[in-house]
Amino acid sequence: MTAEDFVRAHTTIARAPLVPEIALHLASEITPIWQATESWLAERNIEPPFWAFAWPGGQATARLLLDEPARVAGRRVLDFAAGCGIAAIAAARAGAALVEAAEIDPLALAAVRLNAALNGLHVATPEGDIVGAPCRWDVILAGDVCYEAPMTAHVLPWLRAMAEAGAEVLLADPGRAYLPREGLQPLARHAVPTTLELEDRTIREVTIHRLLA
Repeated sequence: MTAEDFVRAHTTIARAPLVPEIALHLASEITPIWQATESWLAERNIEPPFWAFAWPGGQATARLLLDEPARVAGRRVLDFAAGCGIAAIAAARAGAALVEAAEIDPLALAAVRLNAALNGLHVATPEGDIVGAPCRWDVILAGDVCYEAPMTAHVLPWLRAMAEAGAEVLLADPGRAYLPREGLQPLARHAVPTTLELEDRTIREVTIHRLLA
């Protein structure tokens, strides 16, 4: 079974509540996809299936780009820690010149490719950990990346370096514990409907910040 086959077998085509314009391969219930992934990838040391859900940060970012396409139109865009790729797909729909989606999970990359194709768009999916790469983008989108201390410590210095190199880094956060307290400029806020299977509440207030150099 290929990664694409696995994604198709364990998801249904659905639409996130805040971004109904975009169709996605999503898990309909959290437990079956988690169990299936753990079984299939028990010896592969792959991350849990974050790609099977449209997380609040990604939804808010996608909504911003569809409502304000000039933010990315004609520009080179990276969707960092892309998950299902909803923000990357929104950037492509908004007219970005180039869109890349970065993920360390090969299943996530497969999901992004399938989701982009489902919407008649193309998103490039470079493999491996992109942290440490030199800046080749005009805009970097990062949603829900500050949920763990090790993750934040790994990615935040690089994202700040990208801002220093001239990229506009948009950090969408729904109140995660490790969001930095300084060096952020709030740009927009969205109330994102969610589920108690994934979150501790039915609405997450997401703030999209510009990360300052």
